[in-house]
Formats: sequence, structure tokens, C-alpha cells
Amino acid sequence: MSIDFEHELNDEQRTAALAPDGPVLVIAAAGTGKTRTLTYRVAHLVDRGIQPDRILLLTFTNRAAREMLDRARALVGEQVGGVWGGTFHHFAHRILRRWSERVGLPPGFTIVDEEDATTLMRRAVAQLRQAHPHLPKPEVLREAISNARNRGEDPADALSNTYGELLPRAVLEEAVRLYSEAKRAANAVDFDDLLELALQLLEQHPDVRSRYQEQFLHVLVDEYQDTNDVQARLVDLVAARHRNLLVVGDDFQSIYAWRGANYRNFLSFPTRYPDTKVFRLETNYRSVPGILEVANVCIAGNPEQFQKTLRPVRRGGGRPICVDLFDGDEQARFVVQALHELRTQGYAWRDMAVLYRAHYHAMELQVYLNQARIPYMVTSGPRFFEQAHIKDLLAVLRLVREPTDELAFLRLLQLFPRIGERTARSIWQKLGGRWSPLREDDRQAILRLIPAAAHEDLQTALEALGKVSAPQGRAIAEAWVAGFYRHYAMQSFTDADRRLDDIEAMAAFMDRYPTLGEFLAEVALLTNVDTTEGPMALTERGDRVLLTTVHQAKGLEWPVVVVLWLVEGMFPSARALELNLPEGLAEERRLFYVATTRAKDHLILCVPRSRSKPGSGRHWCQPSRFVTEIPAQLLEHLRLRW
Repeated sequence: MSIDFEHELNDEQRTAALAPDGPVLVIAAAGTGKTRTLTYRVAHLVDRGIQPDRILLLTFTNRAAREMLDRARALVGEQVGGVWGGTFHHFAHRILRRWSERVGLPPGFTIVDEEDATTLMRRAVAQLRQAHPHLPKPEVLREAISNARNRGEDPADALSNTYGELLPRAVLEEAVRLYSEAKRAANAVDFDDLLELALQLLEQHPDVRSRYQEQFLHVLVDEYQDTNDVQARLVDLVAARHRNLLVVGDDFQSIYAWRGANYRNFLSFPTRYPDTKVFRLETNYRSVPGILEVANVCIAGNPEQFQKTLRPVRRGGGRPICVDLFDGDEQARFVVQALHELRTQGYAWRDMAVLYRAHYHAMELQVYLNQARIPYMVTSGPRFFEQAHIKDLLAVLRLVREPTDELAFLRLLQLFPRIGERTARSIWQKLGGRWSPLREDDRQAILRLIPAAAHEDLQTALEALGKVSAPQGRAIAEAWVAGFYRHYAMQSFTDADRRLDDIEAMAAFMDRYPTLGEFLAEVALLTNVDTTEGPMALTERGDRVLLTTVHQAKGLEWPVVVVLWLVEGMFPSARALELNLPEGLAEERRLFYVATTRAKDHLILCVPRSRSKPGSGRHWCQPSRFVTEIPAQLLEHLRLRW
């Protein structure tokens, strides 16, 4: 199967996709075809005769990996299916399942998500919090420890720096230790463990390291600017033997320092690999020229970056609009009016997005959108697989897959009357730390241990599950709903019908996975960005305006983009200004760059001059420096009468 590189890629994309072996850095500016280039690189390697299982493609979402591999498959055929493609966590999980005992893990270890990790933390520090009431809440502790690990810091040091005035360091060290012990006792790992243990496996076991270094002749990494130090070390280690490492990214779009991303991994690549070949993608296919002029200007002043200039393919279009407004209410009224006008010009509601630095920035707008009956969706709240009713079903499935999964058992049992965590844990211990809803002996054993108030409901549920002949996801889900959960949902949720529809959709979704274990691993490995596809895959979003933070908008695009609250203290954020650190302000400017480059046809920048603050009345705002730095002639300035 021949690939037509000459006609299917532009000159920049083609030279990058066909780059010779060795270390390669592809600096891909916004809207320049990064994904297309990486896809053709994979296809080119397979077309050259490289065995697919000797290619490792690392991404930040499983969706991105699937999209690239599906496109590459269309170019060179089914053999692309042998490529190792997926997230860093997916790769780490894959090798740890093979070598778990080398790092002290049992073969059947469980991956816990954020909620289950918080449950373990809550249990671990319960007595510690009684003795030290100022100890942060379990969810705060867990997140602080996770962020420290992603930044490569000692968790106790990070906690001490933040909470040292409230608590002795020894108490914080004890919290870290107790959480680690709780995970070990539950045979569980969290997402941070996956990466750290995979790195430990390769660093401390030469035979395992040699195996994977030899296997992966080519390593490709997407969104390399978003790697943390552990991920960068993992990549360098795997690629060390053959040194055919191609990384793609854009330092202008590095906006995740708060979760450990280190854009210096990207900037230092040519230094770490002195023979690096550098390719730039600067031809933008997304936006009209006026938007790109603003984007180029707004980012140019940032320090420590690979300078690049977006060049438009499109022609025409107007200048971005900068609107001078009185306050948040007038901003909301203006946005509603602008959306209506754009709708009359032929844009659908789904063609328009409203971006902001923080969710509370859209409070007024949501009120006015409701009043104007404009359909909209806010990207906040629980993600699909983290909703309570979905996690309840996942608990059943996890116990079928792994009867020693204590956290799943505790969640399942607490759905029934008069059973709290203490009672559930006592029953678990009496069962010997192992229980499956599909085993008749196990079903009878638990019925002898539960409180009388729970007996009828649990017996009905177990009788339904007992009719399932094989551990198949759909059959288990249907039995679970019919035998118990439909009645439970009606009693427990105001939107029971929607939740039951979700379960029904997920039951069908499971059919695409060969085994229940593969489905559960996929769910456990879903990243923050992956979750945007969870609801979309199962529920049609429809024709609605999207309201979202800029962080969540990265990687997306819309014909119309409105940016709210471009004032000092809101965008850039007050925290960035208070810290007064060049790195923090540089990241805020990159965030603004990401916001502007999401727009294809129209970009509207909103600058309210005042806002109400509790206890201090009206507060007058200064326009964001990101707006005032843009030459006046590049914007169409509009001031409403106030």
C-alpha cells in the first residue's frame, strides 16, 4: 500500500514525517497538523518494514492514540494494530502486569481511581485526624501528595511547605506513610504508583530494561511539552539503546505545571540529545489571519521558548473583537446577544464556545443563558465513569473480575440498608478477604453475615446475579439492574431514568472489549482529558454552546470563541500575580495563547471594568495585560454605553 506523502502532507509535515532515524524534535504550533504528522510518521515506519511491535507511541489520552493508529491503519493496513500505542499510564500498566512481582506487587493488583484513593486515604488517617484536627481532609491530602509526586518532590516536604505552620512535619510524614501502607494492604496502586513503579522496574532490573530497550526500535511521544519528570525519564530510558526518539509538541501550549508538567523537558531536548534534528510546523489551517496575528503577538514576549510564527492558510475574516464592558452582568448580556447574532449568521450553537480561567467566571452568564433559553453545557461535575451509579456497577464487575478487591466490596455492600463502612469491613474480614457475587457458596456465606434489614434486598440482588452463567459485562449489568439497582435508583436519585439509561448504554459499550478485565483496565486508566470522550461516546451532546475552562479546551477548536473576564486578577489569575514569579505569569500567557488559538472564524475578548466582591462592594478592574499588550490596530474595539 503506497502512501502519497507528496500530496497528502505539506512540506513541513512531510519532512518531519519522513525524518531520518535518531533523535527528532518536532515543534508543532497550534493548528498546524501535529496529529496528522505523527500519524504519517507511524505509517511511514511500518511501510519501511519496521515490525509494528517494535514501535512505541505514547500519548496523553487513549483517544489520541486510537485516532492516530486508526488513521495509520487506513494508510498501511491492519498490521498497525501491533503498535504499542496508548497513554504513559497504559504503557506502565502493561509492563507492570508482566513484571509486578519484581516491584513487590501481587499479580492481581488493583488500580484505584481518585475516589477510591481518597477512600483509602480517609481510612488511613482517620485516627491521625482525631489526634490532629488540623490535618487536611483526606481528598486534600491525596491531591497534595499526588501533585508533589508528579513534580518529582518528596510528598512530606511538599506537605510540610504547605501545612508546616499548622502541623509538625512528623505528623505529615505519618500521613504519607499510612496512605502507602493502606494501598499495600489493599493490593492497590494509584496512577502515580503506575509511573513510578514502571520507572523503578526499568531502572533496577537490567534484564527487564534490556528487553524493552531492544524491543522498541522507535519511540514516538505526543504532547511532549506536557510530560512530567518521571515520564521524561521513562521515555529516555526506553529509547536509550536505539535513540530513535521522535517527540512532538509546542512549548507555547504548556499549561499544566500545576499537575507536574515540565516544559523544560521540551526545551532541553536538543541539549540532552546534541544530534537532534529539529523540524517546525508553523502553517496554520485553523484560523483566519486576524486571529493568528493576535496569537503571534500575545505569546512573543514570553521568556525561554522556541520562537515560532503561525502562518495562515486561510484568507479573509475580520479582526478579533475586544469589548469594553461595565461588569459581569453586562458581559453576560453582551455574550447572549452576540451568540444570538452569530446564530442568525448560520452558526449552530455547538459552533460556539465560551472560555474562562475558572468556572466561577461563568456564573452570571449561566443565569442569562437560562433566561434567554440558549442551550448550553458546562464541562464540570463528575465525569462519566466517576458518577455514583456507574461506580456502583463497576464495583460489581470488579468483584467478578477480582474477588479480592476490598474497595469494590465495601462500596457494593454499603448500598444496602443498615450497612456502613465499619460493618462492611467486619463482614469482609469474616469472609476471609475474598468474595465473588457469581459463586453460590459466597452468596450463601454473605447472607449469613449481613444485618436483617439488608437481607431481603441483597438476597434478591444475589439471586439475579446467580442466573448469570459467565462473567460477561452486559449480562452482569442487566442482572444487577433487574435484581436490585432499578429499585435502588428510584429510591436514591431524582434522575433515576437517566442513570439507568447510562447503565444500559455502558452495558452495550462493554461488548466491544474481548474480556471483562480489558474493559475494567481501560476504565481505570482513563485520564482527565480522556473523560471528555466518555459522556460523548454514550450520550449525544447535541446542539449546545459549550462553557469550559481554557485548560479543558486545549486540543479543541470552534468557529466562534468568546473569552470572559480578561482583567488583572482573573486572567491572569490573582494567584499568579500574588506570587509574582516569571514562570507563573509565563504560563498564564501561554494559557491566553491557547484560548485565542481555539478560534477559527471569530474571537471575542471580554473586558469588564468592575465586579462585585463580598464585603467590599464594587471593585474596579484593570484590563488584562494580555489584552493591553496587543497593538490596538490588531483588534476591533467595542465599548458598550455605560
